[in-house]
Amino acid sequence: MAGTRMGLRDIYFAKLIKDDAAGATYDKPVKIGKAIEASISPNTNSETLSADDGPSEIETAFGGVEVEIGVDQLSHDIQALLLGHMVNADGVLEKKDTDLAPYGALLFKSQVSGGGDKLYALYKGKFQLQEEEFATKTDSPEFQTDSISGTFMRREFDGVWGRSVYTKGEGVNQAVINEWFTKVYEPSASTGGGTPPSGE
Repeated sequence: MAGTRMGLRDIYFAKLIKDDAAGATYDKPVKIGKAIEASISPNTNSETLSADDGPSEIETAFGGVEVEIGVDQLSHDIQALLLGHMVNADGVLEKKDTDLAPYGALLFKSQVSGGGDKLYALYKGKFQLQEEEFATKTDSPEFQTDSISGTFMRREFDGVWGRSVYTKGEGVNQAVINEWFTKVYEPSASTGGGTPPSGE
């Protein structure tokens, strides 16, 4: 059984190359900054059928996941990756009104009490232009960090929108843990969708 979440680190983004009925493929994950905070908010839409003077049935549909992450800084290369901008030959970040943010997977880690970590993957989403705030220096140093928000959804390939695993869970494949941030996790043919490991 996994403990209580205690931290956040290792936030990565992997650009989605293809997502269709035949499968989904990604570029290699890239670390987007030193993690400060993250907010993951799934949206659901519910309808209630009333019959015999009371609720009879409830249907719920998945409406996507709103994500906001905070990091120490978003470099020009990372802004280009997440938002579709370009770094030109002079090393200058160019932002155009025609830039399109790519779809991709978001990966991150949270340490839990009692030892171990929980690893998370959101499989298909894109980020939007972020707000930037500036303030003059004063006698007391004040850090000005970056944040960015996005929306994630289910994949066309298999309907999956997220997966997570507890590193100390019973029966967890150690290779999955070792490779979580080197490639976007996909179940092996022998496991398929499967049952979540213990601790989920």
